[in-house]
Amino acid sequence: MGKSLHCTLLQLENLHPYRRNLEKILAALEEEESSKLIVAPEVCLTDYDYEHLEAAVAFGEEAERILCEKVEEQILVLTRLVKRPEGYANEAIVIHDHRVVHRQAKHKLFLLGEEDRYLIPGEVEEIRPFEIDGVRYGLMICFELRFKELWKRLEGCDVILLPSQWGLPRKRHLEILARALGVMNQCYVLVADSAREDMARSSLIASPDGGLVLEDLAERIRGELDLNLVKKLRRYIKMR
Repeated sequence: MGKSLHCTLLQLENLHPYRRNLEKILAALEEEESSKLIVAPEVCLTDYDYEHLEAAVAFGEEAERILCEKVEEQILVLTRLVKRPEGYANEAIVIHDHRVVHRQAKHKLFLLGEEDRYLIPGEVEEIRPFEIDGVRYGLMICFELRFKELWKRLEGCDVILLPSQWGLPRKRHLEILARALGVMNQCYVLVADSAREDMARSSLIASPDGGLVLEDLAERIRGELDLNLVKKLRRYIKMR
């Protein structure tokens, strides 16, 4: 594990037609070349377009192919709508070295948003650590941040990724919970939230010592993760 990791969080609106959203991500990959890790908001390609689920799934498949061709040494994280044998799901994908290296579907659906009417939940076992280039990552999707039993599943991760579409009325909750998760699990927490008008924005980098980089207005939030800080805190403050 190296000393530092440059990252970029994308704080994007959902544009129409869908292709405009893909173009934003492709531009970021090219222009943020120094960032090893790029995280985009939840369902950033199509939004929760329940009226056109088949079209959203088809575009997501096309976008995934294009992004896999593009992504080399960088790591790109986003979620997209997919069709599984049991039904439609919101699936996070992590792309690195021209392939998807991790997939997990949203396990905790947001009932206030009626996600359960249209989507099936992923299995809790999908929420598990994964490793890239010696860094141990974990991932949760938006609403899942509220569940402490999921925090426990990601103990030992160096970086927890959180693509989100977190609503404006609960803005403070997002900021508090993300910082608490970073301190509790002694890791970095990266939130990429939607820039829709009804969303919290609050894209942030929470560090294991309680530090915070928070930005509501920028389309791209840049930061550097000091991975030695994770090792240092775990050495001196024993949690297990």
